[in-house]
Amino acid sequence: MRRPALYSSSRPAPAQQASAAAQPAPDAAAAAAAPERRKRRFSLSSPALLWAAIALLSALLAVSLSLSMRPVPRKLTQKDINAAVLKTLETQTIPSEYAKAYDKIQPSVVRVVSYVKRSRLKESAPRLGHGGSKPKPLGPAQGSANATASPDDDEDEVEAGVGTGVVIVDKGVILTNLHVVSGADHVKVTFFDGLESPASVTGVQAENDLAVLQASKIPDDMIAATMRSTGDLQPGDKVLAVGFPFGIGPSASGGIVSGLKRSFRSPEGKQEMTNLIQFDAAANPGNSGGPLVTMDGEVVGIVTAILNPTPARTFLGIGFAVPIENAATAAGLPPF
Repeated sequence: MRRPALYSSSRPAPAQQASAAAQPAPDAAAAAAAPERRKRRFSLSSPALLWAAIALLSALLAVSLSLSMRPVPRKLTQKDINAAVLKTLETQTIPSEYAKAYDKIQPSVVRVVSYVKRSRLKESAPRLGHGGSKPKPLGPAQGSANATASPDDDEDEVEAGVGTGVVIVDKGVILTNLHVVSGADHVKVTFFDGLESPASVTGVQAENDLAVLQASKIPDDMIAATMRSTGDLQPGDKVLAVGFPFGIGPSASGGIVSGLKRSFRSPEGKQEMTNLIQFDAAANPGNSGGPLVTMDGEVVGIVTAILNPTPARTFLGIGFAVPIENAATAAGLPPF
């Protein structure tokens, strides 16, 4: 009888199957262990995250407290501003309007001295000292026959009079009155810093008693005056006259505009000037040719004459100035 062939079975025995089923596959075991490891890592690091969160919250709380404790600035009111201004006025010395105007115009004001030959002085003096009851040019503060000769010129020349001028172009162009330099053999100007220079007459406007001078030398820091239109000038506006009355100065006198478009006739009656500014700031011989300025220190006129019904040639309260528009035209400058 033939024996049946014996074959090895590809299936494990039931006992082996049970044992294999009881043990998980390696891959499945690794997959099941991964979440457990992640869980363990998370649980280990959570205290660090907790402390970091606490630190962040503490910082935010500190910032919030500091902001809440910072005083909120109070909005300024008009009452606060008024109180501050009043306190400043009580504790600080503030220059007057006239002082500020003078400070601005002073560097542009010059002393104008005319010289004549000694032999002509006696002939010129009677004309310069003309008296009468009519309005008259101020005239320069007169020299005398005993005046000292100019050190820069021939000893035969002596100082005939002193007037005023104002620099209108920083290259040394100066405005003054024609009667200040009329008949002079030569003219000398002295600037604000003491620099003395010969000057020549480069232009005249006889109908407005104006002369234009050009200085031979000028200061390094020459400052020209600022000119202002008289279009908005009104009676009652404050003005300042600056010059060398009787040769003393520069001197300042304050007042107001008394009127506009006034007329003036020369003592001899040969010339009438119109459209003049009337003012009450004190002006005397030597003020001729000086600037009449506003409280901004801007020139609105050139002082030219006074009204005095006596032979004294002193100021009684009525002075006249040529509007700066006319003066600018005399210097060849464009009108405003």
